[in-house]
Amino acid sequence: MKIVRKIIEIDEELCNGCGECVPSCAEGALEIIEGKAKVVKDRYCDGLGACLGECPTGALQIIEREADEFDEEAAMAYVASKQSVAKPAGGCPGAAMAAFNPQAGGCPGSGMASFDKTSAAADTGGPSPSQLGHWPVQIKLIPPDAPFLRGADLVIAADCTAVAYPDFHREFVGGKTVMMGCPKFDGDYAARLADVFRHSGVRSVTVVRMEVPCCLGIAEAARRGLAASGRDDLEIREVIIGRQGSKMAGGLPGF
Repeated sequence: MKIVRKIIEIDEELCNGCGECVPSCAEGALEIIEGKAKVVKDRYCDGLGACLGECPTGALQIIEREADEFDEEAAMAYVASKQSVAKPAGGCPGAAMAAFNPQAGGCPGSGMASFDKTSAAADTGGPSPSQLGHWPVQIKLIPPDAPFLRGADLVIAADCTAVAYPDFHREFVGGKTVMMGCPKFDGDYAARLADVFRHSGVRSVTVVRMEVPCCLGIAEAARRGLAASGRDDLEIREVIIGRQGSKMAGGLPGF
């Protein structure tokens, strides 16, 4: 049945086919078709606009028009059907890995995956095994309702901390869900993090940032996102990493 409701509209003149919007649509409504982003079916689009902030050209907007009602069950079935297809459609072929089950369009390297770490090898004097339990890790590539966010201990880390802090994997990766980004180059994460806090059910939040002033933005975005989410059961723990690898602070109440 068609009703008048909010839905995504794409300006094809502005769309450059980059695919950045595709991973943000957890319902699979967006695909890159013949070099342009398109809404596959109206009933797959919930009209909430999680994809809006990902478009570098401003080609996406929410409008009201007559459209099929949003059908969450059909949308999830469609996403599942696309994830069972090993061959990605478009995007960056060098990043394609069938095990990641990417959605159609965009960059296959952003396809969600969870990894079983229960059988990680003990320390035998060789290289330490990875503790990362999911993919992707970039803030803008993780849908707010990603399965690995549910009930997780969430670490929101500035990119540079993983290189500067020698114990980053041991302390901040094992058994946790990690989201990473650079507030200086990526822009403001507050809206995306608000959606994460609102929909994911994360149980704790730790922000790990560098001591440099430009890194303050990631902590501020987390605080504003938490305020906008309406959740009053979370506090943000902030950890500051020095440029020479020292942990300068920890356990600070951030909100």
